[in-house]
Amino acid sequence: MILQVENVSKRFGGLQALQDVSFELPEGQILGLIGPNGAGKTTMFNVINGVYPPESGRVIFRGEEITGLPPYEVARRGLARAHQIVRPLNELTVRQNVMVGACYGRKGLSYAAAARVADQVLERVGLAERADQLAGSLNVAQKKRLELARALASHPYLLLLDEVLAGLNPTEVAAMLDLLRRIRDEGVTILMIEHVMQAVMNISDYVIVLDYGKKIAEGTPQEVANDPRVIEAYLGDPKLARCLLEGEESDACPPSEKGV
Repeated sequence: MILQVENVSKRFGGLQALQDVSFELPEGQILGLIGPNGAGKTTMFNVINGVYPPESGRVIFRGEEITGLPPYEVARRGLARAHQIVRPLNELTVRQNVMVGACYGRKGLSYAAAARVADQVLERVGLAERADQLAGSLNVAQKKRLELARALASHPYLLLLDEVLAGLNPTEVAAMLDLLRRIRDEGVTILMIEHVMQAVMNISDYVIVLDYGKKIAEGTPQEVANDPRVIEAYLGDPKLARCLLEGEESDACPPSEKGV
């Protein structure tokens, strides 16, 4: 297992954000983490990559306990993250933004080596032609790719993706999913939070569902989509189970429900 989360709990004052959450992620898989707003998904990411220490429980990455280590130490070990709200360094170029990931990632590259890696990664994510533009000039879809590129430049073993599909149109979502599959096929394990349910159910090898800080279900996409607890807490409509597991053109999905 590349990642093991054992009985993790996190509280903010009177709010129990996570309660005894455990799961494992095998190397080479894509794991989807889903649930309603406020379920604790981003808090879980923040515990895994060291933003918050848990009240109890452990995080083990590649056989080493990393519980409570600061984010820069976690990044040095090969765990990278792309954030839900992208915040590029707007006054730097696209290339320079990606170089930051290469310099402060697992290999701690020199400036010259980081520039070479940045160009390679930008080619990989489809931003090579914009390498010399200021990052602030990119549109939303391009900034999402830049956020991903900066994380990839750190040479991660595991990539945490927080709503990387948010704000993208269907064509952009399809392109991003193709990119994520290629990244997985090249040896990077992925843990992703996502609300674009059609997408996450069709790309994930395994899915975990949080609600009010507790894990309420886990399994294959088909098992999770048909779980009564998930339908009640998150999907809200049994018809969506079939929608989420079939193609976008399925007759099971009314137009208003496609891509939920």
